[in-house]
Amino acid sequence: MACVSEESCWGASSPPLHDMLSRRLNVKDDAAENGGEAEADDDSFLPSSFSVERMFPVYAMGFRSPDSDSVLYPAPNSGDPIWNAVKEEAKIEAEKEPILSSFLYASILSHDCLEQALAFVLANRLQNPTLLATQLLDTISDVIMHDRGIQRSIRLDVQAFKDRDPACLSYCSAVLYLKGYHALQSHRVAHVLWKNGRKVLALALQSRISEVFGIDIHPAAKIGEGILLDHGTGVVIGETAVVGNRVSLMHGVTLGGTGKEIGDRHPKVGDGALIGACVTILGNIRIGEGAMIAAGSLVLKDAPPHSMLAGTPAKVIGFIDEKHPSLTMKHDASKEFFEHVAVTFREGRSNGNISKAN
Repeated sequence: MACVSEESCWGASSPPLHDMLSRRLNVKDDAAENGGEAEADDDSFLPSSFSVERMFPVYAMGFRSPDSDSVLYPAPNSGDPIWNAVKEEAKIEAEKEPILSSFLYASILSHDCLEQALAFVLANRLQNPTLLATQLLDTISDVIMHDRGIQRSIRLDVQAFKDRDPACLSYCSAVLYLKGYHALQSHRVAHVLWKNGRKVLALALQSRISEVFGIDIHPAAKIGEGILLDHGTGVVIGETAVVGNRVSLMHGVTLGGTGKEIGDRHPKVGDGALIGACVTILGNIRIGEGAMIAAGSLVLKDAPPHSMLAGTPAKVIGFIDEKHPSLTMKHDASKEFFEHVAVTFREGRSNGNISKAN
């Protein structure tokens, strides 16, 4: 019979789990402040029946500590504002929601750096009966802990989610719950495996990412940093696609080919572009830097830098002054703007061009 409460599992005299976890966290913090670690590893206050391994497929206490060659920041104590924020938010949430305390401890608070925590989260989300969490953890952590590019990207990406997605409550919530972030970081691992010649494993990881998150990104696709996959559901990015830095893509976006051709056949998206929901971009075409494409559009031709496109097939309806509309996330425009665009099109048809809309 399954346990229905902490008391029924451990006895009425045992303290609640979240209280014990809080004691452990306080011990670890005190030990760190005093320059020692002996007490921080003392689990004697935990009941003998307590086992995080039983609750989670992977428990990360066996992780190696980060060093100057394996993490973005020179030393564990040199300061990582993103990781510090994630830990503080997790502590607060553990106090507010005791039912999540063991989950937050195993996923965030037991780790030494963001790389370890993220590897743990991804491994547990992607594991299945034949692709074991322990195997995934070894693979993912080995890639992340030795790739400084990924270490930089995971921080810039989580900052992008925090800054641009109003539904993202905290850095911690992005790391733990947002599947767009998870799919993106899993792809980064698959991309490294692909480049290193481990293509079968990279494709297996891609397949699992697609099953779990509903986001299909070929492991060969090149994706920049500071990326937002808002919601992410239904996003498809082809093999030879390239996505620049600071790009925001809404759900249902397709960067695809136009048939059975081989070679370089997928779109190239410039820095700072904003791609609306359910936009389809097909073929080896270029979306210029800072371009904005309206939701539901079908893009078959190059988009000039800082242009605004809409329609099926999409046409340039004007230009915008913002350098990176992906950062402001303003998908709409004022009534005055569209009135100006309408006049511009009527006048442009007579002379064969479209003037810039301010």
